[in-house]
Amino acid sequence: MRLLAIDTALAACSAAVLDTEQVGVIASESIPMERGHAEALIPLIGRVMSQAEMEFSTLDRIVVTVGPGSFTGLRVGVAAARGIALAANKPAVGLSTLSAFVAPHISAGESKPLIAVIDARHNHVYMQVFSPDGRTLVQPRIASLDEAVRASMTGPARIVGSAAQMVADAWPAGEPSPSYVEPRAAPAIEWVARLGVVASSSQALPKPLYLRAPDAQPQDAARLPRR
Repeated sequence: MRLLAIDTALAACSAAVLDTEQVGVIASESIPMERGHAEALIPLIGRVMSQAEMEFSTLDRIVVTVGPGSFTGLRVGVAAARGIALAANKPAVGLSTLSAFVAPHISAGESKPLIAVIDARHNHVYMQVFSPDGRTLVQPRIASLDEAVRASMTGPARIVGSAAQMVADAWPAGEPSPSYVEPRAAPAIEWVARLGVVASSSQALPKPLYLRAPDAQPQDAARLPRR
């Protein structure tokens, strides 16, 4: 299988090409960034495809992280994946950002539960809890930072993601500090690609997974009355 993986959900703009016949990722690039994904993504994809010496028509699928994450970043990545998929007449597959954070640990044979956390601002996180074999123990949700800390204190666990250090810093005084904390600003694009190989494909195009309403709301009071 040949696929293009895209991730713009968090603080990076990333793409990779994976070819299972060549045993893995053959080209990838990741640029750390908080903003500017829209301007950076298409040129980055072009460079990665050139490095892989591959045409879009030779891909089997396009894979993209659908969230949770930055509202703007998610829309950029999903729109690009859908556009490429439609132009090349290939399926597009959406993947959870939270699952991409834990994928390398599950592959490595992790023995502890995994708690994936992403900063959702205002002392909240997007959270999902996985068993060591990858089963979901707590469904993706938005939770208070205190709730994430309590979930992490139920036993030895590995805390991963962009909010991992936030959870560790909020640990109650007097309690043993968490031993397994892995802060990452964004998931590794190689693992987004590897998840894309085993992800189920459907006819539906991927859509952003927000888990919360946007912070910016329409200002009804400022609207002009219609005639």
